[in-house]
Amino acid sequence: MSARMTNPALVLPEAVPAILQLVKAVQSGGDVPATTLDLVHLRASQINGCGYCVVGGALKSQKEGETDERLHAVAAWRETPYFTEEERAALALAEYATRLADRPDAVPDAVWEEAARHYDERQLSQIVLWIGVTNLFNRINATTRQPAGATW
Repeated sequence: MSARMTNPALVLPEAVPAILQLVKAVQSGGDVPATTLDLVHLRASQINGCGYCVVGGALKSQKEGETDERLHAVAAWRETPYFTEEERAALALAEYATRLADRPDAVPDAVWEEAARHYDERQLSQIVLWIGVTNLFNRINATTRQPAGATW
C-alpha cells in the first residue's frame, strides 16, 4: 500500500507544534497509566482501521514492556481475562467515543458511569482527550492511507 499523499503534517508543518503540544498536555495531564492510554489508542485505531497507528502503537507498547498476549487480545478485550476493571472501563469508553454515529445515545450513561467509577474527573479528561487525539491521528492516516510501519 502506498500513501495517497504526503502526510498532511509534513505538508503543513506549522500544525505539528500544536498537535504535539496537545499530545504532551494529555500525556502529562493526569495519572492514568501510560499502559492504559496505549490500550485506548490501540483499540480506537483498530476500530478506525488505521494500520499506521495499530502497528506503531503495538510496537511502542511492546518496547515499553506490554505483553504480546494482551496486545493480541485488545480487539476482543471483553472476552479475555487479561485486562483490569479500570482498563476495561477505559476501553469501553474508547469504543463508544470512537463510534459516535453508531447509536442515538453515542456514549450511554452506563459506559460513562463505569468509567467514572474508576477514574476521577482529571483522569477522565485525560482519557477523553486521548481518545480525541487518537481519532485525529486515525482520520489523518486512514484518509491519506499512510502505510503501517512508515515514519514521517
